[in-house]
Amino acid sequence: MEPRLNLFENAVIGKTLKHFIAANKAIVGSALPTATQELVKIRASQINGCAGCLDMHTKDAVAAGETSVRLNLVAAWREAKVFTDAERAALELAEEGTRIADAAGGVSDEVWANAAKHYDEDQLAALVALIALINTFNRVNVITQQPAGDYQPGMFD
Repeated sequence: MEPRLNLFENAVIGKTLKHFIAANKAIVGSALPTATQELVKIRASQINGCAGCLDMHTKDAVAAGETSVRLNLVAAWREAKVFTDAERAALELAEEGTRIADAAGGVSDEVWANAAKHYDEDQLAALVALIALINTFNRVNVITQQPAGDYQPGMFD
């Protein structure tokens, strides 16, 4: 597959992506656990069908020590025994935050309250920013049909 737009050569999208990447640094530097960050990025990317982000974030998760069992079960996290209650709350928030159009009320109070039981205000802020940002990256990649498979951990650092 050939991408519709070269994200590295177009000045407008390149400048925009630099701002997105800068925003991501605030999330990476937060108290939200790295494993949770990667799980959330993977789940949102699965929902959105973003091959590029799935390639990147599954490989980054492995490089950070994540197990193949947990990665293979992200799509079925509700039935899997390998996630903590906090991770489940983050995954549920990620799903509702990604599927806003599917739920007339957006993110439910119940889902928010469950996440708030496990994460402090700064971690919740990081989760909200992360969910918004990964959905943005997913949309850029899907709209422009970015290919996947060649990513190596750290290659965009």
